[in-house]
Amino acid sequence: MANNHAHHGHDVASARRVQAALAIISAFVVGEIASALWSHSLVLVADAAHLLTDVFALGVAAWAIHLGRQPAHGRWTYGLRRAEILSAAVNGVTLLIVAIGVGVTAIVRLVHPGHVEATVVLVTALVGGTVNLVVARVLAGAQRGNLNLRGAYAHVVTDLYAFIATAAAAVVILVAHWQRSDAVASLVVVVILLRASWGLLRDSGRVLLQGSPDNLDLDDVRTHLAAIDHVLSVHDLHAWTLTSDAATLSAHVVVEERCFESGHAPRILDELQSCLLTHFALEHATLQLEPPTHSTHEDGLHH
Repeated sequence: MANNHAHHGHDVASARRVQAALAIISAFVVGEIASALWSHSLVLVADAAHLLTDVFALGVAAWAIHLGRQPAHGRWTYGLRRAEILSAAVNGVTLLIVAIGVGVTAIVRLVHPGHVEATVVLVTALVGGTVNLVVARVLAGAQRGNLNLRGAYAHVVTDLYAFIATAAAAVVILVAHWQRSDAVASLVVVVILLRASWGLLRDSGRVLLQGSPDNLDLDDVRTHLAAIDHVLSVHDLHAWTLTSDAATLSAHVVVEERCFESGHAPRILDELQSCLLTHFALEHATLQLEPPTHSTHEDGLHH
């Protein structure tokens, strides 16, 4: 119960931080859109588009935290905690879409450069960078282990790098009058966007496809469980990530026949659970104890 209260408290604090970051970004995005239109700068358009995805990402993150606090009920036996993973996947897709759009436009601008009001771009980039530093500081105190919040944070940090590239492009235009630097900076932003997108889609995809956690070696788990007295073998071993901070495991454990006759099986179960908690920090595991003769009832299941 104490852990549940602590988890709820972290969620509330994280939600407040996300809401604060959302308010700051939303207030700035209007100004950047106006600056992008005024200066005819593609890189500012890219930044503004990314900021809009920031707004979307932070909004979805706040909503996912709200859903994750809902208790389990009906068919939702784990509650809606996996909403955070869906949120992270959506964030990854939005980053990818923005990257493709900006990349295509940047290539066109390299061939046919337009005039850019570099002073407006530079001022906007400096203000935007400051805003993103503030937002990054706000979000840094949230649950960074949460994949959903990590996705929102990735949006913000990516935009910070984008503002640096934007400021550099503006300086080049002011000093060297090379208008194509705006498009070049846009392509730099595209690379940053693609990198952040790949990380989110990879991690959220692994969770959604029931891949085992990166920090868990199933062969090692099998070896530890099989080393417990009276355990003969372990099969149908599966591990997956429910949410970014909650892994779970299931397995069939074959024990000596006499353990069921002597009533020793419950003690073995305790040892198995203790092993998983001590060596692998797995708090949630479903283990089926069975005698050697039970294998005849599981044709096609063993692996």
